[in-house]
Formats: sequence, structure tokens, C-alpha cells
Amino acid sequence: MSRNWLYVWIGGLIEIVWVSGLKHSTTALEWIGTVSAIIASFYLIVQASKRLPVGTVYAVFTGIGTAGTVAAEMLLFGEPFSLSKVLLIGVLLGGVIGLKLVTAEPSGKEGSSVREVRL
Repeated sequence: MSRNWLYVWIGGLIEIVWVSGLKHSTTALEWIGTVSAIIASFYLIVQASKRLPVGTVYAVFTGIGTAGTVAAEMLLFGEPFSLSKVLLIGVLLGGVIGLKLVTAEPSGKEGSSVREVRL
């Protein structure tokens, strides 16, 4: 796995933290942590998007965040378990994994995705 995909995965995991933080933060320190997680998450996604297809990066990022947030809410915060939610998250994760598998890595050295266009 390339460093750029690692950024996407870590950014998606951090997204779970900040989305849950938006719902559950009550103190100034918790809100600072939530805002810090938002900044870190988006920084990683921006960095990955510079070298990978932005549509795929965004789909994987939001898929990880969505699936993880639903799971975290059920496991950590007492959200009622729902078989239909779990099955639909499985479908979502299948799509995210599929997108990752069919997306080609950029060729050449990193940062070479910007090309000069002459008219």
C-alpha cells in the first residue's frame, strides 16, 4: 500500500473520531479535540488527493467514516443494533474495497500528476 492510500485510511479513521465528537463533545477540551481531528483528517485527504484520483479518494474516505461511525455508535455509545444497518455497511465496504482495487496507482515519481497542457 502506498503512502497516499495510507493517508486515506488514516484520514478515514480520524473522521470517525470527529464525527462522533460532533455529537458527543460537551467540554472545551473535547471540542478542541474534535476540531483538531477535523483539521488532521482533511489535511491527510488533501495530501492524498494530490496524487490519487480525487473521486476514489473521497469515496473511500467517506465510506470508512460512514461505516466506522455507525459501528462506533453501536459498539461504544449504545445505538441499537440493527441487522439491516450492518448488512448495508457491508455493501458499502464492499464498494469501497472494490474502488480501491480497481484504481490504478499513478506512474512516475510522486507529485508528477500535474502535467503541462499546451493549447
